[in-house]
Amino acid sequence: MKMLKLVALLCVVSLLGSASVYAGNESKTGTAGAYELLIPVGARGTALGGTAVASMTGIEAIHWNPAGLAREWGESSVEAMFSHMNYFAETSMDYAAVGWNAEGFGTVGIFVRSFGFGDIQETTEQDPEGTGRVFSPSFMTFGLSYSKMLTDRISVGFTGKFVNEQILRTSASGFALDAGVVYYVGGSGALSGLHFGVALKNIGPNMTYTGEDLERQTTAPGSPTNAQPQAFSIPAQSFELPASFELAVGYDANFASNNRLTLMAQFQNMNFGNDHMRLGAEYAFSEMVFLRGGYQFIDGSSERYIFGGTLGAGFAYTVGTFRFVVDYAYQATDVFQGTNTFALRLAF
Repeated sequence: MKMLKLVALLCVVSLLGSASVYAGNESKTGTAGAYELLIPVGARGTALGGTAVASMTGIEAIHWNPAGLAREWGESSVEAMFSHMNYFAETSMDYAAVGWNAEGFGTVGIFVRSFGFGDIQETTEQDPEGTGRVFSPSFMTFGLSYSKMLTDRISVGFTGKFVNEQILRTSASGFALDAGVVYYVGGSGALSGLHFGVALKNIGPNMTYTGEDLERQTTAPGSPTNAQPQAFSIPAQSFELPASFELAVGYDANFASNNRLTLMAQFQNMNFGNDHMRLGAEYAFSEMVFLRGGYQFIDGSSERYIFGGTLGAGFAYTVGTFRFVVDYAYQATDVFQGTNTFALRLAF
């Protein structure tokens, strides 16, 4: 038991130490790539304003903190989730995940997420007004997560992700790693509902675009008029992943028998922007009906932050080991019409 607690403590210390490497930096805003990794998935975490690092459990925890994947499975051994977000300007985020809880081994989850752009009119150097053709970039992420309960209060988790971005005949691929720890105080005292979460996300090597659309045919300056064009490739600048360190706290308050109120706060340290602060709350009646809300803002920044408050609701139905959950989230924005997220979770 002491060894398990020591391992968990070392994980927390390692994550906290890594935070100093990935400090917030407003001057680097917009210089990272693969920003689709930061777009939330699932309606519950979105409705909570992103304050899910300490409080999210089950299959939906993969995106927020893989350490929560192993928590609160009850009698179920398999859980699946599907979500769709209507994002900005006809773009969208689709997500699907399935997890398996093997007693004694831990919990394994796999997922795929796809960011869709819709149809885009193709333009070229020769046809700046358009070629008459349309295309749609493909931004895909595939991942494998593992989480384990070290004790009844401490869980750890890790996620490996393969990221692929394809734009016509040009693409970039890379790998990223997430790691996290969740600790529940537990017991029967006034602090029994207190819990903490730490996550380090999107850590990986740089990505670089390559492909046929970066190749050109031209003749060297000073070549004879009858010289044959030579092929060359335009080198693309590599870009870093949007790494972040997140620290969160939550508190579950149970009252009047079947009522629960969870309050959450979260700090997000960004490697490519200012630090984010998030607040969230969830009310649950009999763990069947849920009302959620949240708010997020940037700390001490001149940058305009387009995201505002969030609202959401959910309904769960349980029969034996089978559980059916439907969630919805709305996020207000300063541009366009806000975002809408729908999610379905099944456990059996």
